[in-house]
Amino acid sequence: MESWSDELLICITYLTAFICGRCWWGGEKTTHVKVLFSTEQISCDFVQGLIRIISYQPFYEAYAVLSEVLTDEKLKELKVTNSICNFLFDILEQGWYTPLKKYKQMPFINLLRSFSTLSMSSTIQQKVADGYKLSLFIEMCDKYPIVYDIIWALSFNQDIQQQLRSNSAFMSKLTHLAKESKNDQMKKNIHGILWNLELNREIGSTIVIKDEEIFDIMISYSHEEKVLCKQIYDELINCGYRIWIDFNQMHGNVMDAMAQAIERSHTIIICMSEQYRKSNYCRAEAQYAFRQQRKIVPVILQKHYKPDGWLSFLIGSLLYIDFNKYEFPEAMAKLFNELKVEDMSEINVVPVRPKEDIAAIPPSLSVSSPKRSVSPIYSQNILEWTQTQVHNWLLEHNLVQMSRILTNCDGRSLIYLNKYIKYCPIQQILNLFQEESHRRINESISLIELSCFQSLMDQQKRLIQSIDVNTEQNGSLISCSIHNETRATRM
Repeated sequence: MESWSDELLICITYLTAFICGRCWWGGEKTTHVKVLFSTEQISCDFVQGLIRIISYQPFYEAYAVLSEVLTDEKLKELKVTNSICNFLFDILEQGWYTPLKKYKQMPFINLLRSFSTLSMSSTIQQKVADGYKLSLFIEMCDKYPIVYDIIWALSFNQDIQQQLRSNSAFMSKLTHLAKESKNDQMKKNIHGILWNLELNREIGSTIVIKDEEIFDIMISYSHEEKVLCKQIYDELINCGYRIWIDFNQMHGNVMDAMAQAIERSHTIIICMSEQYRKSNYCRAEAQYAFRQQRKIVPVILQKHYKPDGWLSFLIGSLLYIDFNKYEFPEAMAKLFNELKVEDMSEINVVPVRPKEDIAAIPPSLSVSSPKRSVSPIYSQNILEWTQTQVHNWLLEHNLVQMSRILTNCDGRSLIYLNKYIKYCPIQQILNLFQEESHRRINESISLIELSCFQSLMDQQKRLIQSIDVNTEQNGSLISCSIHNETRATRM
């Protein structure tokens, strides 16, 4: 680089500044960036080239380009992630404490817009938590309302949640603004923060769904995909489905309205796209649907989009329908078929049978039919189940991924595992399961399949007559402390 001419350096400087301008121009970042970078790989190749010369001050803006174009997964792969975090924190602090609110002629609001995109990455969220940088953003709230959106994104991290709860002054401020603020967008962001903290969920709720209204389907989507979602909605309505969907971008406390809609819907269609993944509201909606154990049917609406980040983690190994891969009528036909599939959580549990017993059943009879009264050959006491029986039981209920993860588990292990899931912190369980899944089968755990497993275990308890388990011992899959029990323990 030392041999480069001044003209070349100036050219590269202007080129980088031009691309940054395209990223921030008019707020429509995605549209303008795609004019320059038609694919993610092209954008990565460009930015990687700039990284090699990043030590030159004129090229700091390359980090801003990174924040706009990279997916969460790509960000994790880069070796410069720590450098990006440290650099952004540094220039945010310098820009904030400068009277002109600029960093090397870069307007401070542009820096915040870049960080707003990065704040949705779990990697960045943890960096903020570990570096105790949250207080810096709290300082900026009054002058820059966009910071509330940043804090909402950060608040999906449990460590950030704890730091927010410990700041009583800021909590009081949020509660007050949730009621009194005249800025609708800011109120929406504040409601989102309070929702993640499970605080004051009833504040400002002006949208009420009638008690008698029950829905077959709720459509969860980003308004960027409104046109295609309307087509899907019309087809579903024409077939007699009762649908809940927000076409008008509701006002007031939309979080409570979202919760009501999910609680009164049987199935949630998640319309996946890059904008969906980047939306704090969509993330809160999808995660609440999961926690409520609703049947989730994912569909892809954006061309070439591949789920990443929290969205990839949530859908796990679920099959999804790509509306760009098929013609619309064919994609709808696949969607209708998926909607007809029985929810795993509603399948009745039956005792495990040996393979020869199953083979002897006439093809016209259903093995899992609740109407049949075939006496079980295997013990109804799960403690007596072998590893093979556990494996067959999981496969019998289509829990293919769980059967691979729990390969070496017998009945006693299932009991311990079910208790750990129930009584240990949910985030700890999810993290441990994720690690175990990657270690054993090199896949992300399906939250839906994990929920179905827990539901089946809850149903199976009806078959257990007497189970004595000392919960002080460690389980064979997950190590987690639970209180000793002084009497016979049931699931």
